[in-house]
Amino acid sequence: MKILHVDMDAFFTSVEQRDRPELRGKPVVVGGDPRGRGVVAAASYEARRYGIHSAMSCAEAWRRCPAVVFVEPRRRRYVEVSRVVRAIFHEVTDLVEPLSIDEAYLDVTENLVGLTWASDVARHVKARIKEETGLTASAGVGPNKLVAKIASDWRKPDGLFVVPPERVFDFIGALPVEKLWGVGPATARRLHGLGLKTAKDLRERPLPALRDVLGRQADALHLLASGIDERKVTPTREPKSQGSEWTFDHDVRDLGKLRESLEDQVASVVAALSRIRRRARTVTVKVRYDDFTTITRSRTLATPTDEERVVREVALDLLTGQTEAGERPVRLIGVTLSGFEHEDAPMQLELPWEGADRAARDGVAAAGRGPDDPEAA
Repeated sequence: MKILHVDMDAFFTSVEQRDRPELRGKPVVVGGDPRGRGVVAAASYEARRYGIHSAMSCAEAWRRCPAVVFVEPRRRRYVEVSRVVRAIFHEVTDLVEPLSIDEAYLDVTENLVGLTWASDVARHVKARIKEETGLTASAGVGPNKLVAKIASDWRKPDGLFVVPPERVFDFIGALPVEKLWGVGPATARRLHGLGLKTAKDLRERPLPALRDVLGRQADALHLLASGIDERKVTPTREPKSQGSEWTFDHDVRDLGKLRESLEDQVASVVAALSRIRRRARTVTVKVRYDDFTTITRSRTLATPTDEERVVREVALDLLTGQTEAGERPVRLIGVTLSGFEHEDAPMQLELPWEGADRAARDGVAAAGRGPDDPEAA
């Protein structure tokens, strides 16, 4: 197999620096107010030089670099750019497996651009991304997903690193065990306790000894430590839900601000739904109050939908009608879509949810009563 892993470079902050030239060359953090309890969602490479990284508190980022520029996240903008990048991937191959908004695996063994070498396909993808978005991406090329993903991080930013099949064994062997897929902090501590620091150390340890410590996980890790990864690029992974949530820098009581945040998240989640070609039947809103009490409120629609308008109406009604938002300070708000159906599945004409409820109460069939054109779904 010829596998690419493509990862956008500091995606959120790169979008901000592209759209706002005055930010270029400056340490930039996408996140909340450093005087509050916000966390860093993304840090530019300039900010990373100060040890700033995602999931760090914004207060700590500010302490490390008082000159850092904090930018509020623009979820819709990032989704827009991600769609352009995803379309470029699909110009090259139908076998695209997104991992997040800014990275994906591509199987280019048989590609749509007629290039023989995977390295040339990677260069083509990087050039198209630069041409269409003005942003850079790093790519790793290898015979499997494990190698490609590790390689993409090798020469960031704007890098390309190729690991041919004959070099895989040595390449993987020199890596710390933490680089292997499935090795988290707890597993790493157990391996270190056995004196196993590198993949080479791990694969040279007899399997029975590893099984005594790791159980069934030992067999999989032993293969990975030899550079063997048989996972395929699977574009048809079936997610059970799509969701988004946001923690505010300060507790928010203003219902208008809560509605605005929820609307932004709805746009992001519906866009994600569109990318996987699904409609959703259930909308769930999550609210966490200032005392950390957390509630969820859900509504199941008569007809699954992929329309932002419909989801927005339901989510806002749940927020305003079934929570104490606007009355109690809110720390976190989120929305999740679930109960998926493929967008090609047959469906009836769609009613707004309140129309569906009314029709059900009146005993009137919903089909044909909605105002929407069925082709718009």
